[in-house]
Amino acid sequence: MKIPFLNRLVNRPASVAVLRLQGAIGIAGRGGSGLSDAALAPMLERAFKRRKPAAVALAVNSPGGSPVQSSLIGARIRRLAQENDVPVHAFVEDVAASGGYWLASAADFIWADDSSVLGSIGVISSGFGFAELIQRHGIERRVHTAGRSKSMLDPFRPESPEDVARLERLLAPIHQAFKEQVIARRGSRLAEDRDLFTGEIWTGREAVELGLADGIAHLVPKMRALYGDKTRFLTYGQRVPLLRRFGLSAEALIGGVEERAAFSRFEVRG
Repeated sequence: MKIPFLNRLVNRPASVAVLRLQGAIGIAGRGGSGLSDAALAPMLERAFKRRKPAAVALAVNSPGGSPVQSSLIGARIRRLAQENDVPVHAFVEDVAASGGYWLASAADFIWADDSSVLGSIGVISSGFGFAELIQRHGIERRVHTAGRSKSMLDPFRPESPEDVARLERLLAPIHQAFKEQVIARRGSRLAEDRDLFTGEIWTGREAVELGLADGIAHLVPKMRALYGDKTRFLTYGQRVPLLRRFGLSAEALIGGVEERAAFSRFEVRG
């Protein structure tokens, strides 16, 4: 691991690579703003290798999303950090919840604002049921499958105990993987007298007390305090397609609605 003050000793300003991890994870498709391992890979590679940064700072603002993409992105961050011997700091902005916290936990240190929202270490599956609605309007549902479980959780059929049991069997190992990730990364820093894996969320100061974050700090002043007042910042972000910049992509519009709904679960206005 690099020593923060080494660059000061040789009288050379340190450089810190800043990666913006903004948006829901794995939700948007082509032209959308969702975070995915494939989309972030080139940016992550450049950030860890270009100009030999003293550190990488992750600016995290995500309500979560795909557990698989969260795992892939987090694993890539750890591989690059170890291969290049670069420390990683995560700075939580509005929210790092669910998969967003998974991304933050890939860092060596997590910093937050007092009003940031962190946690939601759980797994969720949600939907709607329209069985009574279509019956009331005389609509007949016709479904033919090859495979008894192929129509599991069909919203136009009454929910069955068997389907619920199958879903719970799917959710349990995903939740377990999330818990193992947090325990592996945060270790002894986690509070031992609290169950942190119920899906509950906390503000920044509470998260620090529970060991889910290391302190209250903002990106630029914290990095300058660690790596010198003359620290240079190299910012990396996803490229935004031209049509999306002007709101002309229908796919991006749908992805934006989904992303906005994901953020709204954790939104608090002053």
